[in-house]
Amino acid sequence: MFCNVSGNFLHPFRLYTPFDKVLVDAGLPHMHFHDLRHSAATILLAMGVNIKVVQEILGHSQVNMTLGIYSHVLPGMQEEAMGRMNDLLRKRRSDEEEEAK
Repeated sequence: MFCNVSGNFLHPFRLYTPFDKVLVDAGLPHMHFHDLRHSAATILLAMGVNIKVVQEILGHSQVNMTLGIYSHVLPGMQEEAMGRMNDLLRKRRSDEEEEAK
Protein backbone atom coordinates (compact mmCIF):
# COMPACT_ATOMS: atom_id res chain seq x y z
CA MET A 1 0.00 0.00 0.00
CA PHE A 2 1.11 3.48 -0.74
CA CYS A 3 -0.10 6.72 0.73
CA ASN A 4 -0.16 10.29 -0.50
CA VAL A 5 1.39 13.28 1.29
CA SER A 6 -1.71 13.53 3.50
CA GLY A 7 -1.37 9.93 4.60
CA ASN A 8 -4.47 8.82 2.71
CA PHE A 9 -4.50 5.84 0.39
CA LEU A 10 -2.99 6.55 -2.98
CA HIS A 11 -5.27 5.65 -5.86
CA PRO A 12 -3.63 2.87 -7.92
CA PHE A 13 -4.02 4.96 -11.09
CA ARG A 14 -1.41 7.37 -9.65
CA LEU A 15 1.11 4.55 -9.75
CA TYR A 16 0.34 3.09 -13.19
CA THR A 17 1.46 6.03 -15.31
CA PRO A 18 4.89 6.50 -13.67
CA PHE A 19 5.41 2.73 -13.58
CA ASP A 20 4.59 2.42 -17.29
CA LYS A 21 7.05 5.21 -18.05
CA VAL A 22 9.81 3.46 -16.11
CA LEU A 23 9.16 0.27 -18.10
CA VAL A 24 9.31 2.12 -21.42
CA ASP A 25 12.46 4.02 -20.42
CA ALA A 26 14.12 0.74 -19.38
CA GLY A 27 13.07 -0.99 -22.59
CA LEU A 28 11.02 -3.55 -20.69
CA PRO A 29 7.72 -5.06 -21.82
CA HIS A 30 4.45 -3.88 -20.34
CA MET A 31 3.52 -5.54 -17.07
CA HIS A 32 1.17 -4.89 -14.22
CA PHE A 33 2.56 -3.37 -11.04
CA HIS A 34 1.36 -6.44 -9.11
CA ASP A 35 3.61 -8.60 -11.31
CA LEU A 36 6.56 -7.26 -9.32
CA ARG A 37 5.24 -9.10 -6.26
CA HIS A 38 5.03 -12.35 -8.19
CA SER A 39 8.50 -11.83 -9.66
CA ALA A 40 10.00 -11.11 -6.25
CA ALA A 41 8.47 -14.27 -4.76
CA THR A 42 9.63 -16.38 -7.70
CA ILE A 43 13.16 -15.00 -7.46
CA LEU A 44 13.30 -15.60 -3.71
CA LEU A 45 12.21 -19.22 -4.17
CA ALA A 46 14.68 -19.73 -7.02
CA MET A 47 17.41 -18.42 -4.70
CA GLY A 48 16.50 -21.15 -2.23
CA VAL A 49 14.72 -18.97 0.32
CA ASN A 50 12.52 -21.16 2.49
CA ILE A 51 8.87 -21.26 1.39
CA LYS A 52 7.77 -20.31 4.92
CA VAL A 53 9.85 -17.13 4.75
CA VAL A 54 8.37 -16.26 1.35
CA GLN A 55 4.89 -16.90 2.76
CA GLU A 56 5.55 -14.44 5.58
CA ILE A 57 6.97 -11.80 3.24
CA LEU A 58 3.90 -12.05 1.00
CA GLY A 59 1.56 -11.98 3.97
CA HIS A 60 -0.21 -15.22 3.07
CA SER A 61 -2.02 -16.63 6.08
CA GLN A 62 -1.29 -20.24 5.07
CA VAL A 63 1.78 -21.72 3.42
CA ASN A 64 -0.58 -23.76 1.22
CA MET A 65 -1.63 -20.55 -0.50
CA THR A 66 1.98 -19.71 -1.30
CA LEU A 67 2.65 -23.26 -2.46
CA GLY A 68 -0.43 -23.22 -4.67
CA ILE A 69 0.66 -20.06 -6.46
CA TYR A 70 4.41 -20.63 -6.65
CA SER A 71 4.71 -24.43 -6.87
CA HIS A 72 5.96 -24.09 -10.47
CA VAL A 73 9.28 -22.86 -9.05
CA LEU A 74 9.75 -25.82 -6.74
CA PRO A 75 10.43 -28.71 -9.20
CA GLY A 76 13.70 -27.15 -10.36
CA MET A 77 14.64 -26.44 -6.77
CA GLN A 78 14.00 -30.07 -5.82
CA GLU A 79 16.20 -31.26 -8.68
CA GLU A 80 18.97 -28.92 -7.56
CA ALA A 81 18.64 -30.13 -3.96
CA MET A 82 18.94 -33.77 -5.06
CA GLY A 83 21.96 -32.86 -7.18
CA ARG A 84 23.64 -31.25 -4.19
CA MET A 85 22.89 -34.28 -2.02
CA ASN A 86 24.27 -36.57 -4.72
CA ASP A 87 27.45 -34.48 -4.94
CA LEU A 88 27.87 -34.60 -1.16
CA LEU A 89 27.39 -38.36 -1.00
CA ARG A 90 29.80 -38.94 -3.89
CA LYS A 91 32.41 -36.74 -2.20
CA ARG A 92 31.95 -38.58 1.08
CA ARG A 93 32.29 -41.94 -0.66
CA SER A 94 35.39 -40.72 -2.49
CA ASP A 95 36.89 -39.49 0.81
CA GLU A 96 36.19 -42.86 2.45
CA GLU A 97 37.78 -44.74 -0.44
CA GLU A 98 40.82 -42.47 -0.24
CA GLU A 99 41.16 -43.13 3.51
CA ALA A 100 40.92 -46.89 2.94
CA LYS A 101 44.00 -46.86 0.66
